[in-house]
Amino acid sequence: MPRAKRLIESAVTIDGFSLIWRLHREQQWSAVDESKGISIHVRVSEGVRKELHLEYPLEMTHRAGAIRRTPVQPRILPAKVEAHIREAMADGWDPASRGKPYVYVLEELPN
Repeated sequence: MPRAKRLIESAVTIDGFSLIWRLHREQQWSAVDESKGISIHVRVSEGVRKELHLEYPLEMTHRAGAIRRTPVQPRILPAKVEAHIREAMADGWDPASRGKPYVYVLEELPN
């Protein structure tokens, strides 16, 4: 039986924008489709604006030279998520704009 998704959400103010981020997807292992890491969605707390989707790599545990295929639930540190939101803003995400979500792929986990 799969683990239940954790309910993780936090509010933060960055550069004058009041933002709310939440865990959208836990890690997913798939033998058929592409395996996926966790995903965090960020939105402006008031009004309808362009969302930010932080996409993280899949983290697998290694034990005695074998890869464990059951995805682990990595810790999520709010300070790291805030730093990643700032990175996305520097890369071009504008919380005041409208339109399709801005997908920002990261190489490191939020822990």
